[in-house]
Amino acid sequence: MSLFPQSEDDWIARIEARLPVQGRSRSGGGRLVLGIGDDAAIYRPAPGEDLVFTTDMMHEGRHFLQHHPAFEIGWKAICRGLSDIAAMGARPEFTLLSLAAGPWVTPEWIDAFYDGFLALAAHFKTPLAGGDLGRAAHTAIDVVVAGSVPKGEALRRDTAKPDDLIYVSGRLGGGALGLREPSNALALDRFLSPEPRIHLGVALRRRKLASAAMDLSDGLSSDLSRLARASGVAAHIRRPLPVFPGASEADALHGGDDYELLFAVPPSVRVPNCLAGQLLHCVGKLVVGEPGRLLFEGEPLLPAGWDHFSR
Repeated sequence: MSLFPQSEDDWIARIEARLPVQGRSRSGGGRLVLGIGDDAAIYRPAPGEDLVFTTDMMHEGRHFLQHHPAFEIGWKAICRGLSDIAAMGARPEFTLLSLAAGPWVTPEWIDAFYDGFLALAAHFKTPLAGGDLGRAAHTAIDVVVAGSVPKGEALRRDTAKPDDLIYVSGRLGGGALGLREPSNALALDRFLSPEPRIHLGVALRRRKLASAAMDLSDGLSSDLSRLARASGVAAHIRRPLPVFPGASEADALHGGDDYELLFAVPPSVRVPNCLAGQLLHCVGKLVVGEPGRLLFEGEPLLPAGWDHFSR
C-alpha cells in the first residue's frame, strides 16, 4: 500500500498529470479557457447557447460499497451527471469533481477512481475543469456537469401534453437486478458501468421528436410521475414493458440505475424503432387527469422507485 502524497498540492499535481490537454488549457484556444490550477475555471460559451448545469452526489453505503471497483465508481459518478445532460438534449462541456475520501481509501483507490471518471469524461470530450479533494469520516463524491444547447431548444420535463405517447430507450430493470444479484455479470455491469444516452438526447432534440424528456435514474414509476406532474397531466402505462433480461416487471417499473431516457412524443410524430443506436419503446400515453397520477393496465400505480427520504 502506497503512502499518501504529503500535501494537497502534491495531489493536485498528481491529478492534473492524468488530464488530457484540454482539461488544463491555459491557451484560450477553446471554450475551456482555464482548467485545474487556479482558484476557479474559466469557460467561454459560444453565442446563441444556453448553458445547463446539474449536480449529483454519491455516498459510501448508499450509492456504492467499499468492495465495488474504484474504476466503476468513478465511471458511474460522472455518468449520473452526463445522463441529466442527455435528458436535456444538450452536449456536455466540462465537469467539476469533489471527492471526500474515507479512512479506508488508498492512493491506489483514488488513482483507479480518477481513471474511471476520466475514461467516460474523455469518451464524451468532457474535460475535468476543477473540484476539491479532502479526507472525511465516510467517502462522498459530488459531481457537477455543465452542458450547452442552442438557445431555447433544451428538452424539459414540464412541456408534455395530453395524448402525447410515452417512450423509453433500452431495457429497464437491469440496474436493480445487478444490485440485487451481483452474480449476474451482465446486470452487474449495467449497475456499475451504465452508459449515458448523450447521442440519443441530442438526436431527439435535433429531430424535434420529443415534447418533454428526463432521464431514468430512480425508476420508471417515480420518474414518469415526476414528468407527468411537472406537465400537469396523468399517465397510463401498458404492457409489454421492455424488461432487461432476467429482471422482473417490478424491476422495470420501480428499479433505478438504468440511466435510459424517458420522453413524450406528440401523437402526430412518427418515432423510429431505433435512434442513435438505441431501441425505443412506447410504453403508454399521457392523459388529462390528476397531475402525476399513474395507471398501469388500468389499475392505480404508486411511484415506488428510489427515494432518499422514503422509509
